[in-house]
Amino acid sequence: MDTVFQRDDDPTARARARARARARARARARARARARARARARARARARARARARARARARARARARARARARARARARARARARVRTSQ
Repeated sequence: MDTVFQRDDDPTARARARARARARARARARARARARARARARARARARARARARARARARARARARARARARARARARARARARVRTSQ
């Protein structure tokens, strides 16, 4: 086992090298799968955050529209009251 040639024609060493290569390939595949899962989770989180932001913006817009409508209604009521006062005098 001291020279390259002996190592080459030792079948157990060759089997061991093959097993090592297989293990390395498996580890690489596992790492890739983990990275893919992480990327997918990140994308999902980003999509969720975007959806939440959109919903918040929609709610804000709705609240603003409601406030505007209320203000308009108040202004109309005030105008009507003023008109009534003017006609009664």
